Amino acid sequence: MIKADLTGKWALVTGGASGIGLATATMLAQMGAKVAINHLEDDPAGPARVAELTAQGLDVIAAPGNISIPGNAEAMVEAAIGAMGRLDYLVNNAGTSGTRDKIPPSELDKMTEDFWQLLLNTNLIGAFRCAHAAATALKENRGAIVNMTSIAGIGQQGSSIAYAASKSALVSLTRSLARGLAPEVRVNAVAPGQTKTPWTENWPEERKQWARDLAVLKRRSDPEDIAEAVLYLCAGASMVTGHVLVVDGGMTL
Repeated sequence: MIKADLTGKWALVTGGASGIGLATATMLAQMGAKVAINHLEDDPAGPARVAELTAQGLDVIAAPGNISIPGNAEAMVEAAIGAMGRLDYLVNNAGTSGTRDKIPPSELDKMTEDFWQLLLNTNLIGAFRCAHAAATALKENRGAIVNMTSIAGIGQQGSSIAYAASKSALVSLTRSLARGLAPEVRVNAVAPGQTKTPWTENWPEERKQWARDLAVLKRRSDPEDIAEAVLYLCAGASMVTGHVLVVDGGMTL
Protein backbone atom coordinates (compact mmCIF):
# COMPACT_ATOMS: atom_id res chain seq x y z
CA MET A 1 0.00 0.00 0.00
CA ILE A 2 1.24 3.48 -0.80
CA LYS A 3 1.57 5.83 2.16
CA ALA A 4 0.53 9.43 2.65
CA ASP A 5 0.05 11.75 5.60
CA LEU A 6 -3.46 13.17 5.30
CA THR A 7 -3.64 14.54 8.83
CA GLY A 8 -5.87 17.61 8.84
CA LYS A 9 -7.54 16.73 5.53
CA TRP A 10 -11.26 16.07 5.05
CA ALA A 11 -12.73 13.81 2.37
CA LEU A 12 -16.22 12.93 1.16
CA VAL A 13 -16.70 9.55 -0.53
CA THR A 14 -20.03 8.92 -2.22
CA GLY A 15 -21.33 5.36 -2.29
CA GLY A 16 -18.95 4.63 0.56
CA ALA A 17 -20.77 1.82 2.38
CA SER A 18 -19.38 -1.08 0.34
CA GLY A 19 -16.95 -2.18 -2.33
CA ILE A 20 -14.59 0.37 -3.85
CA GLY A 21 -16.18 3.23 -1.93
CA LEU A 22 -15.67 1.56 1.43
CA ALA A 23 -12.09 0.58 0.57
CA THR A 24 -11.39 4.17 -0.46
CA ALA A 25 -12.95 5.70 2.64
CA THR A 26 -11.05 3.24 4.84
CA MET A 27 -7.71 3.89 3.16
CA LEU A 28 -8.09 7.67 3.31
CA ALA A 29 -8.98 7.43 7.01
CA GLN A 30 -6.03 5.12 7.67
CA MET A 31 -3.78 7.79 6.19
CA GLY A 32 -5.09 10.29 8.75
CA ALA A 33 -7.93 11.98 6.87
CA LYS A 34 -11.34 12.58 8.37
CA VAL A 35 -13.87 10.99 6.04
CA ALA A 36 -17.58 11.51 5.43
CA ILE A 37 -19.10 8.31 4.07
CA ASN A 38 -22.13 8.89 1.87
CA HIS A 39 -24.79 6.18 1.71
CA LEU A 40 -28.47 5.91 0.88
CA GLU A 41 -30.63 7.11 3.74
CA ASP A 42 -32.45 3.78 4.07
CA ASP A 43 -29.32 1.61 3.78
CA PRO A 44 -28.40 0.08 7.16
CA ALA A 45 -24.94 -0.78 5.83
CA GLY A 46 -23.97 2.90 5.96
CA PRO A 47 -24.29 3.46 9.73
CA ALA A 48 -22.92 -0.05 10.33
CA ARG A 49 -19.73 0.62 8.36
CA VAL A 50 -19.30 4.00 10.06
CA ALA A 51 -19.63 2.33 13.46
CA GLU A 52 -17.11 -0.38 12.53
CA LEU A 53 -14.51 2.10 11.29
CA THR A 54 -15.04 4.34 14.30
CA ALA A 55 -14.44 1.34 16.57
CA GLN A 56 -11.12 0.86 14.76
CA GLY A 57 -10.10 4.37 15.79
CA LEU A 58 -10.71 5.97 12.41
CA ASP A 59 -12.30 9.41 12.13
CA VAL A 60 -15.39 8.94 9.98
CA ILE A 61 -18.93 10.31 9.90
CA ALA A 62 -22.08 9.35 8.02
CA ALA A 63 -23.33 11.47 5.12
CA PRO A 64 -26.71 10.01 4.11
CA GLY A 65 -28.28 11.11 0.86
CA ASN A 66 -29.12 10.07 -2.69
CA ILE A 67 -26.93 11.71 -5.32
CA SER A 68 -29.36 10.73 -8.10
CA ILE A 69 -31.99 13.13 -6.75
CA PRO A 70 -31.71 16.86 -7.50
CA GLY A 71 -31.47 18.85 -4.29
CA ASN A 72 -30.85 15.75 -2.18
CA ALA A 73 -27.30 15.42 -3.51
CA GLU A 74 -26.49 19.08 -2.91
CA ALA A 75 -27.98 19.02 0.58
CA MET A 76 -25.89 15.96 1.45
CA VAL A 77 -22.67 17.63 0.32
CA GLU A 78 -23.50 20.87 2.12
CA ALA A 79 -24.36 19.00 5.33
CA ALA A 80 -21.11 17.01 5.16
CA ILE A 81 -19.04 20.14 4.64
CA GLY A 82 -20.90 21.85 7.46
CA ALA A 83 -20.18 18.95 9.81
CA MET A 84 -16.51 18.78 8.82
CA GLY A 85 -15.82 22.48 8.52
CA ARG A 86 -13.85 22.06 5.27
CA LEU A 87 -13.38 19.75 2.30
CA ASP A 88 -10.16 18.71 0.61
CA TYR A 89 -11.14 15.66 -1.45
CA LEU A 90 -14.35 14.61 -3.16
CA VAL A 91 -14.51 11.04 -4.45
CA ASN A 92 -17.51 10.60 -6.75
CA ASN A 93 -17.75 6.83 -6.42
CA ALA A 94 -21.52 6.24 -6.23
CA GLY A 95 -22.89 4.58 -9.33
CA THR A 96 -25.18 1.89 -10.66
CA SER A 97 -25.36 -0.54 -13.57
CA GLY A 98 -29.12 -0.83 -13.23
CA THR A 99 -28.91 -4.57 -13.98
CA ARG A 100 -27.42 -7.74 -12.52
CA ASP A 101 -26.88 -9.31 -15.94
CA LYS A 102 -25.17 -7.96 -19.03
CA ILE A 103 -27.54 -6.54 -21.63
CA PRO A 104 -26.11 -7.17 -25.13
CA PRO A 105 -25.85 -4.08 -27.37
CA SER A 106 -28.32 -5.68 -29.79
CA GLU A 107 -31.14 -5.59 -27.21
CA LEU A 108 -32.12 -1.98 -27.78
CA ASP A 109 -35.64 -2.42 -26.41
CA LYS A 110 -34.19 -2.89 -22.93
CA MET A 111 -32.71 0.62 -23.04
CA THR A 112 -35.92 2.20 -21.78
CA GLU A 113 -36.36 5.84 -20.82
CA ASP A 114 -36.49 4.89 -17.14
CA PHE A 115 -33.30 2.83 -17.47
CA TRP A 116 -31.46 5.70 -19.16
CA GLN A 117 -32.64 8.17 -16.55
CA LEU A 118 -31.55 5.94 -13.66
CA LEU A 119 -28.03 5.52 -15.02
CA LEU A 120 -27.51 9.09 -16.18
CA ASN A 121 -28.92 10.61 -12.99
CA THR A 122 -26.66 8.44 -10.83
CA ASN A 123 -23.48 7.90 -12.82
CA LEU A 124 -23.19 11.26 -14.55
CA ILE A 125 -25.44 14.02 -13.26
CA GLY A 126 -25.04 12.87 -9.65
CA ALA A 127 -21.27 13.37 -9.93
CA PHE A 128 -21.85 16.85 -11.36
CA ARG A 129 -24.28 17.75 -8.59
CA CYS A 130 -21.74 16.80 -5.93
CA ALA A 131 -18.86 18.55 -7.67
CA HIS A 132 -20.94 21.69 -8.12
CA ALA A 133 -21.98 21.73 -4.47
CA ALA A 134 -18.41 21.10 -3.28
CA ALA A 135 -16.62 23.46 -5.66
CA THR A 136 -16.32 26.48 -3.37
CA ALA A 137 -15.00 24.47 -0.42
CA LEU A 138 -12.55 22.58 -2.63
CA LYS A 139 -11.25 25.80 -4.18
CA GLU A 140 -10.64 27.27 -0.74
CA ASN A 141 -8.37 24.33 0.11
CA ARG A 142 -6.87 23.71 -3.34
CA GLY A 143 -8.42 20.27 -3.24
CA ALA A 144 -9.08 17.44 -5.65
CA ILE A 145 -11.96 15.50 -7.18
CA VAL A 146 -11.70 11.88 -8.30
CA ASN A 147 -14.54 10.47 -10.39
CA MET A 148 -15.07 6.71 -10.62
CA THR A 149 -15.58 5.80 -14.26
CA SER A 150 -14.91 2.35 -15.78
CA ILE A 151 -13.09 0.67 -18.62
CA ALA A 152 -16.60 0.64 -20.10
CA GLY A 153 -16.14 4.40 -20.40
CA ILE A 154 -13.04 4.08 -22.56
CA GLY A 155 -14.22 1.69 -25.22
CA GLN A 156 -15.10 -1.59 -23.51
CA GLN A 157 -18.63 -2.94 -23.73
CA GLY A 158 -19.71 -2.78 -20.09
CA SER A 159 -23.00 -4.09 -18.76
CA SER A 160 -25.17 -2.17 -21.22
CA ILE A 161 -25.20 0.58 -23.82
CA ALA A 162 -26.51 3.04 -21.24
CA TYR A 163 -23.87 2.11 -18.67
CA ALA A 164 -21.00 2.53 -21.11
CA ALA A 165 -22.43 5.82 -22.35
CA SER A 166 -22.83 7.17 -18.81
CA LYS A 167 -19.25 6.25 -17.93
CA SER A 168 -17.92 7.71 -21.19
CA ALA A 169 -19.77 10.92 -20.42
CA LEU A 170 -18.20 10.93 -16.95
CA VAL A 171 -14.77 10.92 -18.62
CA SER A 172 -15.82 13.99 -20.59
CA LEU A 173 -17.22 15.62 -17.46
CA THR A 174 -13.93 14.97 -15.67
CA ARG A 175 -11.99 16.83 -18.34
CA SER A 176 -14.48 19.70 -18.45
CA LEU A 177 -14.42 20.09 -14.66
CA ALA A 178 -10.61 20.00 -14.74
CA ARG A 179 -10.74 23.04 -17.01
CA GLY A 180 -13.55 24.75 -15.14
CA LEU A 181 -12.17 24.37 -11.60
CA ALA A 182 -8.52 25.05 -12.45
CA PRO A 183 -6.13 26.21 -11.17
CA GLU A 184 -7.36 25.64 -7.61
CA VAL A 185 -8.87 22.16 -7.97
CA ARG A 186 -7.50 19.12 -9.78
CA VAL A 187 -10.08 16.76 -11.29
CA ASN A 188 -9.20 13.24 -12.40
CA ALA A 189 -10.89 9.87 -12.87
CA VAL A 190 -10.12 6.23 -12.18
CA ALA A 191 -11.30 3.56 -14.63
CA PRO A 192 -11.39 0.14 -12.91
CA GLY A 193 -11.58 -3.15 -14.71
CA GLN A 194 -13.50 -6.05 -13.19
CA THR A 195 -13.19 -5.69 -9.40
CA LYS A 196 -14.14 -7.93 -6.50
CA THR A 197 -17.14 -6.18 -4.97
CA PRO A 198 -20.44 -7.37 -3.43
CA TRP A 199 -22.05 -6.69 -6.82
CA THR A 200 -19.62 -8.73 -8.92
CA GLU A 201 -19.20 -11.63 -6.51
CA ASN A 202 -22.60 -13.01 -7.55
CA TRP A 203 -21.54 -13.18 -11.19
CA PRO A 204 -21.01 -16.58 -12.86
CA GLU A 205 -17.54 -18.02 -12.35
CA GLU A 206 -16.90 -18.08 -16.10
CA ARG A 207 -17.38 -14.31 -16.24
CA LYS A 208 -14.83 -13.84 -13.45
CA GLN A 209 -12.41 -16.23 -15.14
CA TRP A 210 -12.80 -14.35 -18.41
CA ALA A 211 -11.53 -11.22 -16.65
CA ARG A 212 -8.58 -13.09 -15.11
CA ASP A 213 -7.65 -14.56 -18.49
CA LEU A 214 -7.91 -11.19 -20.24
CA ALA A 215 -5.82 -9.32 -17.67
CA VAL A 216 -2.07 -9.62 -18.26
CA LEU A 217 -1.59 -9.67 -14.45
CA LYS A 218 -3.95 -12.68 -14.35
CA ARG A 219 -6.17 -11.56 -11.52
CA ARG A 220 -9.20 -9.40 -10.83
CA SER A 221 -8.73 -6.16 -8.95
CA ASP A 222 -9.38 -5.92 -5.24
CA PRO A 223 -11.22 -2.79 -4.04
CA GLU A 224 -7.98 -1.72 -2.34
CA ASP A 225 -6.21 -1.68 -5.73
CA ILE A 226 -8.65 0.95 -6.90
CA ALA A 227 -8.49 2.84 -3.61
CA GLU A 228 -4.71 3.16 -3.99
CA ALA A 229 -5.21 4.91 -7.31
CA VAL A 230 -7.71 7.30 -5.72
CA LEU A 231 -5.28 8.00 -2.88
CA TYR A 232 -2.54 8.80 -5.39
CA LEU A 233 -4.74 11.23 -7.32
CA CYS A 234 -5.92 12.93 -4.12
CA ALA A 235 -2.75 13.15 -2.07
CA GLY A 236 -0.09 13.22 -4.79
CA ALA A 237 -0.11 13.87 -8.52
CA SER A 238 0.14 17.64 -8.04
CA MET A 239 0.57 18.24 -11.78
CA VAL A 240 -2.02 15.71 -12.93
CA THR A 241 -5.49 16.93 -13.89
CA GLY A 242 -8.04 15.92 -16.51
CA HIS A 243 -6.52 12.43 -16.56
CA VAL A 244 -8.14 8.98 -16.55
CA LEU A 245 -6.07 6.43 -14.65
CA VAL A 246 -6.90 2.90 -15.83
CA VAL A 247 -6.60 0.25 -13.10
CA ASP A 248 -7.47 -3.07 -14.75
CA GLY A 249 -4.46 -5.35 -14.51
CA GLY A 250 -3.96 -4.97 -18.24
CA MET A 251 -7.43 -6.00 -19.37
CA THR A 252 -7.46 -3.26 -21.99
CA LEU A 253 -3.92 -3.80 -23.30
